[in-house]
Amino acid sequence: MAFGSIIAGFLFIFFCSQLYWLLKARLFVRRLALPRTARILLAGIGLAVYLVLLAGNFGLFARRTSPTHMTAYDALISAPFAWWAASSMVAFLIVVLFWLARRVARLFTGLNSRRSANDLASSGRRQFLERTATAVVAAPFVAGAYGLFYGRLNLQTTQQRIRLARLPKAFGGFRIAQLSDIHIGPFMSVDEVRKYVRITNALKPDMIALTGDFITWDPSTQRAVVDALADLKAPFGIFGCLGNHEAWSNTEDSITQLFGQVGIRILRQQRVAVTTSGESFNLIGVDFATRRHMMPGREHFVRQYLMGVESLVVPDTANILMSHNPDTFDRAAELGIGLSLAGHTHGGQVALEFVSPEIAPSRLVTPYVAGWFGKPGGQLYVNRGIGTIGVPMRIGAPPEITVYELVREG
Repeated sequence: MAFGSIIAGFLFIFFCSQLYWLLKARLFVRRLALPRTARILLAGIGLAVYLVLLAGNFGLFARRTSPTHMTAYDALISAPFAWWAASSMVAFLIVVLFWLARRVARLFTGLNSRRSANDLASSGRRQFLERTATAVVAAPFVAGAYGLFYGRLNLQTTQQRIRLARLPKAFGGFRIAQLSDIHIGPFMSVDEVRKYVRITNALKPDMIALTGDFITWDPSTQRAVVDALADLKAPFGIFGCLGNHEAWSNTEDSITQLFGQVGIRILRQQRVAVTTSGESFNLIGVDFATRRHMMPGREHFVRQYLMGVESLVVPDTANILMSHNPDTFDRAAELGIGLSLAGHTHGGQVALEFVSPEIAPSRLVTPYVAGWFGKPGGQLYVNRGIGTIGVPMRIGAPPEITVYELVREG
């Protein structure tokens, strides 16, 4: 029910925003100092382009696309419409906020002196406010283009030192690389995934952790992402857990089997001892679980996170958990799991951290959006992932590969 309400809300805002911008475009064309025939031709071309993009993205004609490669259709139809749809909706909401603020200001000035009203109505101030409003409304379009063409490709490699109690001495300086939220598709093609694989291998990690959401919706893409990730190399192995999109696409069993065929072990409510020189730490992996009503099915809803994981925790060594959902951290810390590796949030994907680190859509559903968190009993790192969902943009949340260096505490 909540999921359907969210979709309905987005569609309503989208419809209102498109109507608003079409009316603004009509007014803009009418004001151009051009002959009437030229204005009609310009309006016709603009409307035709818009309708083609709209029809192409709402399935009104056959899509010439590939589920794992970017095609000309994706570049010329899907990407421009994604940019326009996201940017125009945000800009429309800003317009609404300005309209409400203006209404409140008029009400306020009406209750004050004539001099205050005259000051606010002055030509210079009015022009300044209009220019400011224009710049703010234009910002989403500029930011959207940045997020599409640069932000989603601007990979950051994060080095994170982790101090762990009970870490065996043999693992001092042990390096784990984490990849998450790949979301293979036209905007995270097989070639792009292979590029990230090469980058990860060049970091020379001792072990690699993959924390879910390998695909998005299409089950047919699982073979391609597995084959691309099969080239990962690490002397102590490649391990992973599954995400919500494996659950939603009903590919949990099949992708686990495919990964097994290429030597990558997916841990599903399982543990494995990572061993060297007669010492070991305990690695645990769990399937995606949630307590929030945002999923199509109910098989992954739980009353308590990490139910049954108690038996997988080894008390006399360091325990590391791979869990796609960072919300399992509170329970993991209670269980004494020293380090949790998660993804899921994309770091907010569109996060205005240059304004405030608190501004990220993911904060609506979890306090653990990106980076390192600590509390008594454990630590959490939320990797921003490398793929995107919804719109192929990243703003303030660049794609990330994390490399952890384990250090013995004390």
